[in-house]
Amino acid sequence: MPRLPNSFDLTTSALDIHGSNGKRILSLPPLSIAQGELIGIRGPSGAGKSTFLYALAGLMNGVTGSIQWGETDIIALTDIARTKFRADHIGMIFQDFHLFEELGGLANASIASLFRPRAERKAIETSAADYMNSLGIDSAARTVSSFSGGERQRIAIARALASNSPILLADEPTASLDRETADRLVDDLITLVRRSDETFIAVSHDQHLIDRMDRVLTITDGTLVDDRRNA
Repeated sequence: MPRLPNSFDLTTSALDIHGSNGKRILSLPPLSIAQGELIGIRGPSGAGKSTFLYALAGLMNGVTGSIQWGETDIIALTDIARTKFRADHIGMIFQDFHLFEELGGLANASIASLFRPRAERKAIETSAADYMNSLGIDSAARTVSSFSGGERQRIAIARALASNSPILLADEPTASLDRETADRLVDDLITLVRRSDETFIAVSHDQHLIDRMDRVLTITDGTLVDDRRNA
């Protein structure tokens, strides 16, 4: 599938995010992230890391400021336009997989094809199968209820990558995995992301993953306390 132009640099203004009760839960300074950068977000539980990630995906209400991917400020979009932008340009890896138990691995990994024009469906299915093969997952037809946690997460990663989106966001992608499985997944994921020149932003407590990123943001008590590049 053809790659989109490398025009999805991220630029945010100062951001304030408020909860449903009106209380401010996150306040961040302006940030700039170049297309193709690998960004780790770390900090204690409850600090606002996932809130920031979901705001970048256009999944948070109560955001004051701008979040501009390339020429598109997703905060200024309508809900429908934001959903379309996310479907077209953002791959998501969730901590809890969000797979359909009754479907096989390949059907889960290529689920995005169901929501795309007919002309694009075959390419997504082929891409999903290729990523599953790269991640060491057999695409034979068996339901995901028979897969281990590590296999499920690899299917979720293949699903996020299958549409060849320029942006990949991940929320604790190794949290449910044992150390050996997590290390293998980190190696495979970083290799695939760098190969495709995707912008990869991951919230994680996993230092092994954080150490592989180009740049690390530390969020504590709803504020950015450190922004540094890895050696």
